[in-house]
Amino acid sequence: MESLLYSFFAGSSTALGAIILMLFGKPGRKTMAALLGFAGGIMIAVSLFELMPEAYELGESLFVVVAGFILGCGMMYLLDVFLPHAHMSTSDELIVENASHIHEERKILRTGYLIFFGIALHNVPEGLAIGAGLEASPELGMSIALAIGLHNIPEGLAVAGPLKAGGLSSLKVILFTLGAGLMTVVGTTIGLVVFGISTAMIGGSLAFAAGAMIYIVNDELVPQANGLHSHLANAGIIAGTLIGFAMLL
Repeated sequence: MESLLYSFFAGSSTALGAIILMLFGKPGRKTMAALLGFAGGIMIAVSLFELMPEAYELGESLFVVVAGFILGCGMMYLLDVFLPHAHMSTSDELIVENASHIHEERKILRTGYLIFFGIALHNVPEGLAIGAGLEASPELGMSIALAIGLHNIPEGLAVAGPLKAGGLSSLKVILFTLGAGLMTVVGTTIGLVVFGISTAMIGGSLAFAAGAMIYIVNDELVPQANGLHSHLANAGIIAGTLIGFAMLL
């Protein structure tokens, strides 16, 4: 029950991103760069300072850790190849901001639905990460949930932008982003069934979670943050890494 609660709060932070968009509009480039960098730093710290050592301790095999890590990276790569995902600094946001014709709005709305579907499926492995962390220790599960929650806020912004520009009401946009985020709970539920098999399975799952999170940081957060403002992105990464390390002491 505790794991599902953590997963719910981490997943529902996507709706927070949508609410921020409704209330204040899209955050400025500098703010987004710092936020994306900070989320990336937290995820790096949790992955390297806690997930990997804990995975080795539980899995009792370097092979299990390496295999789990590579599978986590591979899973996120395949999702990126076959499913659309959201990138805050792409030219798509210019299309959204300048949409004025019905045809363009429909096109943007279709894009918004595709991004929603892609992020929803991307969130399943993130739920697995929370479940694996909680199987190891409550503190680790909480740290992973916090890291994923921070990461989901800009994802909520990315989903909400094209859906709102495509003509959906604010309520529907919030519900869509919330639904995408709550796929995290589905991943955690799957994990609760799988992770009880053996400690080696838990260890491999922790390494899987680390691989998935490092892939997300390198593939999405760092390039987007640097594209918006490289210095603030670096400041955010440094602050997030240090705070993430302090959280795990």
